[in-house]
Amino acid sequence: MSDVDDVEIIKPTSKRISRRNFIKGVIAGGVTVSSASYLFRASTLFGQSTPGAGDRLLTVNVNGQDRRADVMKEETLAWTLRHKLGLTGTKLGCDRAECGSCTVLIDGVPHYACSVLTHTVRDRKVLTIEGLASPDGTLHPVQQGVIDEQGFQCAFCMPGFIMSAVAFLQTNPSPTRGDLAYGLSGNLCRCQDYDKILTALMRGAENMRRSPNA
Repeated sequence: MSDVDDVEIIKPTSKRISRRNFIKGVIAGGVTVSSASYLFRASTLFGQSTPGAGDRLLTVNVNGQDRRADVMKEETLAWTLRHKLGLTGTKLGCDRAECGSCTVLIDGVPHYACSVLTHTVRDRKVLTIEGLASPDGTLHPVQQGVIDEQGFQCAFCMPGFIMSAVAFLQTNPSPTRGDLAYGLSGNLCRCQDYDKILTALMRGAENMRRSPNA
């Protein structure tokens, strides 16, 4: 059998996608990412355990669930979330704590996941973009604000901005535009679409004030 037989041919679609539906799809895609399975990279091979694997098994509370992972001593939280737990909503941009794309909340405080070692969060609670929506699928007010205002261009930096905004708005629910810009100063947008981002996140702040469960 030739290699051609194993190739799945994807036919182009003529259906045009609106900007609103694109952004909504990106957000909804992060919400529906399954966190139930991941590749256990230190699994046994022909009945033989990897030396030291038992010492690396770690339980981390992520999005309200205790998750088990095989974690190296020097492994960052961003790597564990993306490659061990399948939570790819946390983006890796600069990988040196400068761009904010990998921002997650640890005990409600925003952190760059690329500069946090996974072993340091074993007794703490981690919240990623996948955990913001309600169990019934209702988006967080800040996520809804982004959809309402179509606030991002390529949306790569969007999860980090949203997580930072959620943390900031929990302590500053009625910010001015300048206040919010300062609160998000640790996040960078490669498209430099800051005005539209601020507009979207200010709408998110308004949604949070109106929501009884936010």
